[in-house]
Amino acid sequence: MSSWPQARFGDLVQLVRRPVIIDPDVAYPEVGVRSFGRGTFHKPAVMGSQLQRDTFEVKSGDLIINLTFAWEGAVAIARPDDDGRYASHRFYTFRPRTAEVCLPFLCAYWASKWGIERLRAISPGGAGRNRVLSLRRLLEELVPLPSMSEQLRIVARLDSVAEKVRRVTKLVREVDADILQANRNIIWRAGLRRNSWQECRSFLTQRKPDVSVQSETEYQFAGVYSFGRGVFKADRKLGSTFKYSQLSRISAGDFIFPKLMAWEGALGVVPPECDGMVVSPEFPVFEIDTKVVSPDIVDTFFRDPRALPMLKDASTGTNMRRRRIQPSRFLELKMPIPSAGEQRLVRALLERRQLVIDRHEPNLGLLDRILPSMLHEAFAA
Repeated sequence: MSSWPQARFGDLVQLVRRPVIIDPDVAYPEVGVRSFGRGTFHKPAVMGSQLQRDTFEVKSGDLIINLTFAWEGAVAIARPDDDGRYASHRFYTFRPRTAEVCLPFLCAYWASKWGIERLRAISPGGAGRNRVLSLRRLLEELVPLPSMSEQLRIVARLDSVAEKVRRVTKLVREVDADILQANRNIIWRAGLRRNSWQECRSFLTQRKPDVSVQSETEYQFAGVYSFGRGVFKADRKLGSTFKYSQLSRISAGDFIFPKLMAWEGALGVVPPECDGMVVSPEFPVFEIDTKVVSPDIVDTFFRDPRALPMLKDASTGTNMRRRRIQPSRFLELKMPIPSAGEQRLVRALLERRQLVIDRHEPNLGLLDRILPSMLHEAFAA
């Protein structure tokens, strides 16, 4: 690595903890950190009753290191839209101790080949993912410390490349969004026809929880992102670590939502990759009558931002973070049912959308590898 001067990490930064007094009835939006220096991401909000006792607030500009995945480069700088989100004790947050250091530079170092090697060396534990970063050893680590002008030059160059990658990615996403919007418009235009709006109870049937929890059994949970981002694979949890006595097994094509966050677009149809996972009783599970409407239509309609007002109106509660939609109220909501021909057109467009994604994902993957290459160049001799 470059022959820059070195400094003790603990002399450059200080660990900052902002403890949260948890209200069990309030929802807390969480932030996570992707591995290999790929930045932060937003997790679905979690009720205070489900949060760990040691939960902390994150502020924009924090250097965040995930202690359980530091060994694979789970480091990031908190973005402005991360400000005020929350993270567990497993996330260390640092601020500068001195004006001689630029936190994005340190983040870039820890995400580089050499930084990750050092994080692995100071993350004791078993093979694979059972490694935990030692804070004591982290603070003792020597890190490169070139002049501030050199730090800023490297960060600016990395930011420039990152911005170009974001631009290309944005163009691909815009094409994807255009196709999706065309689908949504077909459904809403169908709603202009008389008697096209039908109550959800005409095509949705709620299924009761069907899994009895065993304390020694591990369960793969699914979750639902807010703002129409759909169903995703969430955490694996041992039965002894949560309070529910029953869970619901979900199948591809089911429609689900969390009662608490449905008002902000946290709902969707279960994709094939989440088939067979489980959700808590806080997630009503519905089977869709495909003789009436295709699951693709239901998914597309309710994940459309234009559906948010009706979801908010159907929610009850005084505090926005505590508002819930009960299943009985949801079944009273209405959506337009397109004709058979319109439903076929929507499915055809969705297939085209998937082709676009499949065609460009490999290229986006190549772009993702540009930044690690730049990090290698920045810190190499």
